[in-house]
Amino acid sequence: QVQLVESGGGLAQPGGSLRLSCAASGSIFSSDAMVGWYRQPPGKGRELVARIYCNSDGSPLYADSVKGRFTISRDNAKNTVYLQMNSLNSEDTAVYYCWGTRYGISYWGKGTLVTVSS
Repeated sequence: QVQLVESGGGLAQPGGSLRLSCAASGSIFSSDAMVGWYRQPPGKGRELVARIYCNSDGSPLYADSVKGRFTISRDNAKNTVYLQMNSLNSEDTAVYYCWGTRYGISYWGKGTLVTVSS
């Protein structure tokens, strides 16, 4: 059983930064799996933000809206995936969900709210 727990959300000013963390249990980092982040803005559907393979040197995938501003990374020793968010703007306001997939099964965290406002 894989469990994903997000942390690091909160209020940021436009132009500011936040770093999200997602601690994973259930050895997802030891398998041929992917982890990443989705977000759901108010009144909108859930969308991919970024994803990365757990055990590959392949390039991460980013949504066009966050390229150059957000960076996804992982620490396999800590079973943790991060999302560094810079140059935040109001359109980044959303609930951010940690996501992982292993053997065709997707797992989700409960989400953490990020609000960008002055």
